[in-house]
Amino acid sequence: MNSPRPALASCSGDWIRTPNPRFLTHVGQAFRPAAGLPPGAPRRSAAAARKGCPTSSTERGFSRFRRDPLLASLAAVLLMSLPAAAQTKTWNAPKTPDGQPDLQGTWTNATITPLERPDDLAGKEFLTSQEAAEYEKRIAQANNADRRDLPPENDVGLAYNDFWYNRGTKIVGTRRTSLIVDPPDGKVPPLTPQAQKKQDDLRAAARGHASDGPESRALTERCLLWPTAGPPMLPSFYNNNYQIVQGPGYVAILVEMIHDVRVIPLDGRPHVSGNVRQWMGDSRGHWEGNTLVVDTTNFTDKTRFRGADEKMHLVERFTRVDANTIMYEFTVDDPTAFTRSWRAQVPMRRTESPVYEYACHEGNYAMAGMLAGARADEKAAANAAKTGSK
Repeated sequence: MNSPRPALASCSGDWIRTPNPRFLTHVGQAFRPAAGLPPGAPRRSAAAARKGCPTSSTERGFSRFRRDPLLASLAAVLLMSLPAAAQTKTWNAPKTPDGQPDLQGTWTNATITPLERPDDLAGKEFLTSQEAAEYEKRIAQANNADRRDLPPENDVGLAYNDFWYNRGTKIVGTRRTSLIVDPPDGKVPPLTPQAQKKQDDLRAAARGHASDGPESRALTERCLLWPTAGPPMLPSFYNNNYQIVQGPGYVAILVEMIHDVRVIPLDGRPHVSGNVRQWMGDSRGHWEGNTLVVDTTNFTDKTRFRGADEKMHLVERFTRVDANTIMYEFTVDDPTAFTRSWRAQVPMRRTESPVYEYACHEGNYAMAGMLAGARADEKAAANAAKTGSK
């Protein structure tokens, strides 16, 4: 059982240990101004407050508005004429001790909003609140792995029971019908003819050889890479947590699913040589205002994200939009694979859940089982052929 989390300090310069002892997380609390006065307005002294007398020009102005109905009415009219954005209170992102926008903490991107817009919602970019509730109910029923109204083979195909899944139960807050925001149809753009031929050739070569050896199996089955790590980082059916830590010159992202830690330098260094190819590419970051922009190149042709090749250029943007939300946005640009670039948004919400170790290789009994089953099938087929030839 995890020990209780220590209480947060009231100042922004304290450090506490997270449930994962390898990382330190900087925590701060935003200052909440007194009710009735705008942020930054001068405050009266405690003695003046006890006497009930305003001592600043700001408070004197507020007092006069309260006494003069005409002025109060004029102020209301002026306020209503302002754009909505001007009336909205601005949220000020906290900073780390070295002045970076603070993205630290543990975040989850779990959502039932799919990457691509479902065909039955074609042409519908957003759901109404009622449609969203109905959609969430329908998806919850469809995803329920404890259902017993399916044929036996489907029941076995569900693998785990519902206890082990953690897809989330809600769509994204905007009620958008896909995580992809561009193209407007919410779909991954078509592959180029060259890329489509490459995909067809790969499928043809793999046909009948899916279990020749571990190298023939998917990267996920081999515990090498999962879509949650990416990049880009996409929600899956469980283990959707990420821990972000920052230090001078670096941002690190611990991905719960499998084992990955993305270490992103911020010092302006160039990408590694083009002949160095990596599972997760080569990432370099910089700040644009309060947004962390991460530029990643040098992918390998073994990952093939949605049909992309090793020339994929990925730009990710992390913007903390409020105390409990990071808007994660990514743009995929790969002219040799896709007919156009495309972009998606995935909200990440703060969670108190710790990041647990995912011992993928240690528990990967399925790999031996699948390969052993394939060898048994081959042996049975050989015996049947031998018997039939007699």
